[in-house]
Amino acid sequence: MPNIEAKKVIVNEIADKMKNSQGAVIVDYRGLNVEEVTALRKSAREKGIEYKVYKNSLMRFAAKQAEVEGLLDSLVGPTGIAFCADDPVATAKLFSDFAKTHQNLEIKSGLVEGKVLDVDGVKELATLPSREELVAKALAGFNAPILDSSMF
Repeated sequence: MPNIEAKKVIVNEIADKMKNSQGAVIVDYRGLNVEEVTALRKSAREKGIEYKVYKNSLMRFAAKQAEVEGLLDSLVGPTGIAFCADDPVATAKLFSDFAKTHQNLEIKSGLVEGKVLDVDGVKELATLPSREELVAKALAGFNAPILDSSMF
């Protein structure tokens, strides 16, 4: 029985991350070598993204518990999942950029604030500016000179 209890803890952990993270991406990492996976994990850590590989059966239970059943079709074969607690774009951007240079990494689906995205949705999300970029643009706008309408 202790094994079942340990699995329940993991399922609850995954479900909480699915519910509470701003963004998540599910990928098939088959064909990546150790160096490539290590580089991906390092890049993810630097951006505040948690990348893990769980058993698909545990992720299926967690998806049902988190009420994101749309992910179930993606949970076949070698599957990794990345969560970002504070930026919905960061995860999609990192994995889309990595997939461009590493053809073996296949994006399966994504999750943004509890809504399931297909592959095209994740790629579209990756083209949006990150939270930091949006804040920088807004602050730059505040610093711009105010034009007087009498100048025109």
